[in-house]
Amino acid sequence: MTLIPSSLQMVVWSVLALVGLLAALWPPAGTFWMIPAGIGIGLTLADGVLCWRRPRVELTRSVHHNLPVTAFSEVVLQLKSRASHPLILEVHDCCDAALRVKDQPQSLVLPAGQTATLRYKVFPTRRGAYAFHGAHIFVHSRLRLWQKKWFLPCEDQVKVFPNFKEVGHFTLRATHHQLSLLGIKKLARRGEGKEFHQLRDYHQGDSLRQIDWKATSRFRRLISKEYQDERDQQIIFVLDSGRRMRHRDGGRSHLDQALNSILLLAYVAIRQGDGVGLYSFGGTEKWLPPCKQENSLRSLLLGMYDIESSPRAADYLRAAQDLQRLQSRRSLMVIVTNSRLDDHENLSQMARQLSRKHLVAIADLRESILDEVLPKPITGLAEALRYQMLLHNLVQRKKLRRQLNHVGITTLDVTAAQLPAALVNCYLEVKSAGRL
Repeated sequence: MTLIPSSLQMVVWSVLALVGLLAALWPPAGTFWMIPAGIGIGLTLADGVLCWRRPRVELTRSVHHNLPVTAFSEVVLQLKSRASHPLILEVHDCCDAALRVKDQPQSLVLPAGQTATLRYKVFPTRRGAYAFHGAHIFVHSRLRLWQKKWFLPCEDQVKVFPNFKEVGHFTLRATHHQLSLLGIKKLARRGEGKEFHQLRDYHQGDSLRQIDWKATSRFRRLISKEYQDERDQQIIFVLDSGRRMRHRDGGRSHLDQALNSILLLAYVAIRQGDGVGLYSFGGTEKWLPPCKQENSLRSLLLGMYDIESSPRAADYLRAAQDLQRLQSRRSLMVIVTNSRLDDHENLSQMARQLSRKHLVAIADLRESILDEVLPKPITGLAEALRYQMLLHNLVQRKKLRRQLNHVGITTLDVTAAQLPAALVNCYLEVKSAGRL
């Protein structure tokens, strides 16, 4: 590696150059100038020779190998010195471009034979598999006149998943009974579950058909049967990963926000005793059959972390044919997409085909710009034309929802930010009404 002059050396030589200029203008000062110049040259050369040797430093990295996308995670670097003198270092860890870093580079003085710890944050911008390759360290010479760049290899592989931290946030809210802060409603039961849960004492307001007359006669007091929502049902997430889902709102793509919302609803469904599966089409095509196990959420995470969108349009009709072949048992099909006017006919046909056997719900993502632009005042022809175009788009979306609702298909017209609570509310409503 090549030695690089430090900023301090440049200052020293600038001062010596000024003194030399003064000596040229005033010859008697030349003798005095030669002494500091010679000392400066000698110290500079000696400092450079001492800095040429590779530093005896060992690097280790501590990082979670499963990271959430668009969320900060901590990385810890440990540098252990085996040198006989203190080292003045500047450290910059190297990773793939999709992993943005914060609090880098960092400078430190590493005492002889000691270990130092550095912490910084990494912000993955995309899902997938990425690597940390090693760290560049700039070693300053003892007099800080030179610095030398070295590379310390230290390989680490990480996988970036949908933001599972939001599931933890939901769990915390649920523990403190604060689901309303997330927009999730507690729905009053409109029907009764069909699965027997337990016998209990009669409570005022219980219907007569809940009374177990055999148990009542045996215990000589009114005993009621308690039922619960049906369990062991199946939820299939049908995810559009075509070009429409590349749209970005709030710095994140619709696809990433949809995956986060699916993860949240999967957590809720598994807690309710239901199995979850996923089918993606349009970009990465993947089929994860529904399962109900203790590690179902982890299996779903591992299966969906590498789903990517493509520049192709999603083929709704082929997706419907695939699902009819893959999923024979009646399920709740939750279609998450971002449709435009030219997609409405195919999306409607897909939903109608699936609704012959399954219960279908469509979450059609709406760009937030629609809500931001429409209230703005119209000051010219361009604004008027844009307003008319956006209004026509909204009218057609409303027309599609009305047509699908008429045949028993649930539709959600929401922004990506509203999607998590909307999906959970839709699922809870289906469960409470006993529709599945």
